[in-house]
Amino acid sequence: MSYEFVNLSTYGKVLLVTLNRPDVYNAMHAPMHAELADVWDGFAANPDLWVAVLTGAGEKAFSAGNDLKATAKGGATSMPTTGFAGLTQRFDLEKPVIAAVNGFAMGGGFETALSCDIIIAAQTATFALPEVKVGFMAAASGIQRLSRYIGRVAAHEMMLTGRRISAAEALNMGIVNTVTSDKELLDTALNKAQEIASVSPSAVKATKRVLNDLAKRENLPASLEFSREVLADLLQTEDLREGVEAFVEKRAPKWVNK
Repeated sequence: MSYEFVNLSTYGKVLLVTLNRPDVYNAMHAPMHAELADVWDGFAANPDLWVAVLTGAGEKAFSAGNDLKATAKGGATSMPTTGFAGLTQRFDLEKPVIAAVNGFAMGGGFETALSCDIIIAAQTATFALPEVKVGFMAAASGIQRLSRYIGRVAAHEMMLTGRRISAAEALNMGIVNTVTSDKELLDTALNKAQEIASVSPSAVKATKRVLNDLAKRENLPASLEFSREVLADLLQTEDLREGVEAFVEKRAPKWVNK
Protein backbone atom coordinates (compact mmCIF):
# COMPACT_ATOMS: atom_id res chain seq x y z
CA MET A 1 0.00 0.00 0.00
CA SER A 2 1.23 3.51 -0.81
CA TYR A 3 0.78 6.57 1.39
CA GLU A 4 0.96 10.31 0.79
CA PHE A 5 2.91 11.30 3.88
CA VAL A 6 4.86 8.12 4.70
CA ASN A 7 7.30 6.09 2.62
CA LEU A 8 7.81 2.36 3.23
CA SER A 9 10.56 -0.02 2.18
CA THR A 10 11.65 -3.44 3.37
CA TYR A 11 15.03 -5.03 4.03
CA GLY A 12 14.33 -8.69 4.61
CA LYS A 13 12.47 -8.88 7.92
CA VAL A 14 12.91 -5.15 8.57
CA LEU A 15 10.40 -2.42 7.67
CA LEU A 16 11.78 1.08 7.09
CA VAL A 17 9.20 3.80 7.77
CA THR A 18 10.12 7.30 6.59
CA LEU A 19 8.11 10.35 7.65
CA ASN A 20 7.70 12.21 4.37
CA ARG A 21 6.78 15.88 4.78
CA PRO A 22 10.28 17.37 4.53
CA ASP A 23 8.94 20.74 3.37
CA VAL A 24 7.49 21.23 6.88
CA TYR A 25 10.25 19.35 8.71
CA ASN A 26 8.06 16.22 8.85
CA ALA A 27 5.56 17.96 11.13
CA MET A 28 2.47 15.82 11.61
CA HIS A 29 -1.19 16.64 11.00
CA ALA A 30 -4.36 14.54 11.17
CA PRO A 31 -3.98 12.79 7.78
CA MET A 32 -0.40 11.81 8.60
CA HIS A 33 -1.39 10.44 12.01
CA ALA A 34 -4.06 8.32 10.30
CA GLU A 35 -1.57 6.97 7.76
CA LEU A 36 0.94 6.08 10.46
CA ALA A 37 -1.71 4.33 12.54
CA ASP A 38 -2.46 2.20 9.48
CA VAL A 39 1.24 1.54 8.90
CA TRP A 40 1.73 0.24 12.44
CA ASP A 41 -1.42 -1.87 12.19
CA GLY A 42 -0.06 -3.46 9.03
CA PHE A 43 3.38 -3.97 10.57
CA ALA A 44 1.86 -5.67 13.61
CA ALA A 45 -0.22 -8.01 11.43
CA ASN A 46 2.51 -8.98 8.95
CA PRO A 47 4.27 -12.20 10.05
CA ASP A 48 7.14 -11.55 7.63
CA LEU A 49 8.15 -8.24 9.26
CA TRP A 50 9.87 -8.52 12.63
CA VAL A 51 11.48 -5.12 13.31
CA ALA A 52 10.81 -1.55 12.15
CA VAL A 53 13.05 1.49 11.76
CA LEU A 54 11.44 4.95 11.84
CA THR A 55 13.21 8.00 10.41
CA GLY A 56 12.48 11.34 8.73
CA ALA A 57 12.87 12.43 5.12
CA GLY A 58 15.44 15.13 4.38
CA GLU A 59 18.53 16.18 6.27
CA LYS A 60 17.09 18.70 8.72
CA ALA A 61 14.47 16.91 10.80
CA PHE A 62 13.25 13.64 12.17
CA SER A 63 10.02 15.48 12.99
CA ALA A 64 9.08 18.96 14.16
CA GLY A 65 6.13 17.41 15.98
CA ASN A 66 2.64 18.85 15.74
CA ASP A 67 1.95 20.91 12.61
CA LEU A 68 1.06 24.19 14.32
CA LYS A 69 0.45 25.98 11.02
CA ALA A 70 -2.22 23.40 10.14
CA THR A 71 -3.66 23.84 13.64
CA ALA A 72 -3.71 27.63 13.27
CA LYS A 73 -5.60 27.31 9.98
CA GLY A 74 -8.29 25.25 11.70
CA GLY A 75 -7.17 21.93 10.28
CA ALA A 76 -8.64 18.70 11.63
CA THR A 77 -7.09 17.74 14.94
CA SER A 78 -8.43 14.19 15.23
CA MET A 79 -5.98 11.69 16.66
CA PRO A 80 -6.07 7.90 16.31
CA THR A 81 -6.69 5.94 19.49
CA THR A 82 -3.07 4.77 19.26
CA GLY A 83 -1.88 8.35 19.74
CA PHE A 84 0.54 10.74 18.07
CA ALA A 85 2.10 9.16 14.96
CA GLY A 86 -0.15 6.19 15.66
CA LEU A 87 2.46 5.09 18.19
CA THR A 88 2.56 7.05 21.47
CA GLN A 89 -0.46 5.26 22.95
CA ARG A 90 0.03 1.88 21.27
CA PHE A 91 0.65 -0.56 24.10
CA ASP A 92 0.05 -3.84 22.28
CA LEU A 93 2.77 -3.78 19.62
CA GLU A 94 4.92 -6.87 20.19
CA LYS A 95 7.57 -6.01 17.60
CA PRO A 96 10.49 -3.63 18.23
CA VAL A 97 10.65 -0.17 16.65
CA ILE A 98 13.97 1.70 16.32
CA ALA A 99 14.01 5.48 15.92
CA ALA A 100 16.78 6.77 13.64
CA VAL A 101 16.77 10.45 14.56
CA ASN A 102 18.18 12.73 11.89
CA GLY A 103 18.19 16.47 12.52
CA PHE A 104 15.84 17.74 15.18
CA ALA A 105 13.11 15.89 17.07
CA MET A 106 10.85 18.50 18.61
CA GLY A 107 7.69 18.12 20.70
CA GLY A 108 5.59 15.32 19.28
CA GLY A 109 8.55 14.25 17.16
CA PHE A 110 10.58 13.70 20.32
CA GLU A 111 7.61 11.97 21.95
CA THR A 112 7.36 9.66 18.94
CA ALA A 113 11.04 8.74 19.29
CA LEU A 114 10.58 8.16 23.04
CA SER A 115 7.77 5.72 22.17
CA CYS A 116 10.21 3.57 20.22
CA ASP A 117 12.24 0.78 21.84
CA ILE A 118 15.68 2.01 20.77
CA ILE A 119 16.83 5.50 19.73
CA ILE A 120 19.85 5.98 17.48
CA ALA A 121 20.78 9.61 16.86
CA ALA A 122 22.88 11.40 14.28
CA GLN A 123 25.59 13.67 15.68
CA THR A 124 23.61 16.70 14.50
CA ALA A 125 20.35 15.53 16.08
CA THR A 126 18.73 17.73 18.73
CA PHE A 127 15.84 17.07 21.07
CA ALA A 128 13.31 19.19 22.96
CA LEU A 129 9.82 19.29 24.38
CA PRO A 130 9.21 22.99 23.59
CA GLU A 131 5.42 22.91 23.89
CA VAL A 132 5.38 25.36 26.81
CA LYS A 133 6.89 28.01 24.54
CA VAL A 134 3.75 28.03 22.37
CA GLY A 135 1.14 27.44 25.08
CA PHE A 136 0.93 23.64 24.75
CA MET A 137 2.07 20.77 26.95
CA ALA A 138 3.80 17.50 26.07
CA ALA A 139 0.56 15.49 26.20
CA ALA A 140 1.62 12.70 23.82
CA SER A 141 3.55 10.78 26.51
CA GLY A 142 6.58 13.08 26.72
CA ILE A 143 5.88 14.08 30.32
CA GLN A 144 5.53 10.46 31.40
CA ARG A 145 8.25 8.84 29.30
CA LEU A 146 10.99 11.44 29.76
CA SER A 147 10.43 11.39 33.53
CA ARG A 148 10.78 7.61 33.55
CA TYR A 149 13.87 7.55 31.33
CA ILE A 150 16.07 10.28 32.82
CA GLY A 151 14.62 10.97 36.24
CA ARG A 152 12.44 13.65 37.73
CA VAL A 153 14.87 16.54 38.17
CA ALA A 154 16.42 16.55 34.69
CA ALA A 155 13.07 15.85 33.02
CA HIS A 156 11.32 18.65 34.89
CA GLU A 157 13.97 21.15 33.83
CA MET A 158 13.65 20.17 30.16
CA MET A 159 9.85 20.16 30.13
CA LEU A 160 9.31 23.37 32.10
CA THR A 161 11.78 25.40 30.02
CA GLY A 162 11.44 23.72 26.63
CA ARG A 163 15.25 23.64 26.44
CA ARG A 164 16.85 21.95 23.44
CA ILE A 165 19.64 19.41 23.96
CA SER A 166 22.26 17.98 21.62
CA ALA A 167 22.70 14.34 20.66
CA ALA A 168 25.77 14.15 22.90
CA GLU A 169 23.83 15.46 25.90
CA ALA A 170 20.95 13.12 25.12
CA LEU A 171 23.41 10.21 25.15
CA ASN A 172 24.86 11.29 28.51
CA MET A 173 21.34 11.60 29.95
CA GLY A 174 20.37 8.12 28.80
CA ILE A 175 17.77 9.27 26.27
CA VAL A 176 19.46 7.70 23.24
CA ASN A 177 21.29 4.41 22.84
CA THR A 178 23.90 5.44 20.28
CA VAL A 179 25.18 8.53 18.51
CA THR A 180 26.64 8.09 15.04
CA SER A 181 27.61 10.25 12.09
CA ASP A 182 24.83 11.62 9.93
CA LYS A 183 26.11 9.61 6.99
CA GLU A 184 26.08 6.34 8.94
CA LEU A 185 22.79 6.87 10.80
CA LEU A 186 20.47 4.81 8.64
CA ASP A 187 22.95 1.96 8.16
CA THR A 188 23.55 1.87 11.92
CA ALA A 189 19.82 1.67 12.60
CA LEU A 190 19.21 -0.97 9.93
CA ASN A 191 22.15 -3.02 11.22
CA LYS A 192 20.70 -2.89 14.72
CA ALA A 193 17.34 -3.98 13.31
CA GLN A 194 18.99 -6.89 11.52
CA GLU A 195 20.74 -7.83 14.77
CA ILE A 196 17.35 -8.03 16.48
CA ALA A 197 15.89 -9.91 13.52
CA SER A 198 18.64 -12.53 13.85
CA VAL A 199 17.41 -13.71 17.27
CA SER A 200 14.21 -15.58 18.10
CA PRO A 201 11.19 -13.52 16.99
CA SER A 202 9.04 -15.46 19.44
CA ALA A 203 11.36 -14.52 22.31
CA VAL A 204 11.43 -10.88 21.20
CA LYS A 205 7.63 -10.76 21.09
CA ALA A 206 7.44 -12.38 24.51
CA THR A 207 9.85 -9.81 25.90
CA LYS A 208 7.87 -6.94 24.42
CA ARG A 209 4.64 -8.41 25.76
CA VAL A 210 6.09 -8.21 29.28
CA LEU A 211 7.41 -4.68 28.66
CA ASN A 212 3.97 -3.59 27.42
CA ASP A 213 2.39 -5.07 30.52
CA LEU A 214 4.94 -3.29 32.71
CA ALA A 215 3.96 0.04 31.14
CA LYS A 216 0.33 -0.69 31.94
CA ARG A 217 1.16 -1.68 35.53
CA GLU A 218 2.99 1.62 35.93
CA ASN A 219 -0.29 3.23 34.84
CA LEU A 220 1.12 4.95 31.77
CA PRO A 221 -2.20 4.58 29.88
CA ALA A 222 -4.12 6.10 32.80
CA SER A 223 -1.65 8.97 33.05
CA LEU A 224 -2.02 9.67 29.33
CA GLU A 225 -5.79 9.73 29.71
CA PHE A 226 -5.39 12.34 32.45
CA SER A 227 -3.04 14.31 30.16
CA ARG A 228 -5.80 14.47 27.55
CA GLU A 229 -8.21 15.86 30.15
CA VAL A 230 -5.72 18.53 31.18
CA LEU A 231 -4.96 19.33 27.55
CA ALA A 232 -8.68 19.78 26.84
CA ASP A 233 -8.72 22.55 29.47
CA LEU A 234 -5.50 24.06 28.12
CA LEU A 235 -6.94 24.22 24.61
CA GLN A 236 -9.58 26.66 25.86
CA THR A 237 -7.07 29.20 27.18
CA GLU A 238 -6.17 32.54 25.64
CA ASP A 239 -2.50 31.68 26.12
CA LEU A 240 -2.84 28.67 23.84
CA ARG A 241 -4.37 30.74 21.05
CA GLU A 242 -1.74 33.43 21.53
CA GLY A 243 1.09 30.89 21.50
CA VAL A 244 0.01 29.32 18.23
CA GLU A 245 -0.62 32.70 16.55
CA ALA A 246 2.75 34.01 17.71
CA PHE A 247 4.51 30.93 16.34
CA VAL A 248 2.85 31.29 12.95
CA GLU A 249 3.52 35.04 12.86
CA LYS A 250 7.13 34.50 14.01
CA ARG A 251 6.95 36.88 16.97
CA ALA A 252 7.31 36.65 20.73
CA PRO A 253 4.03 35.65 22.43
CA LYS A 254 2.30 38.01 24.86
CA TRP A 255 1.07 35.77 27.67
CA VAL A 256 -1.97 36.79 29.74
CA ASN A 257 -2.06 33.84 32.17
CA LYS A 258 -5.63 32.86 31.34
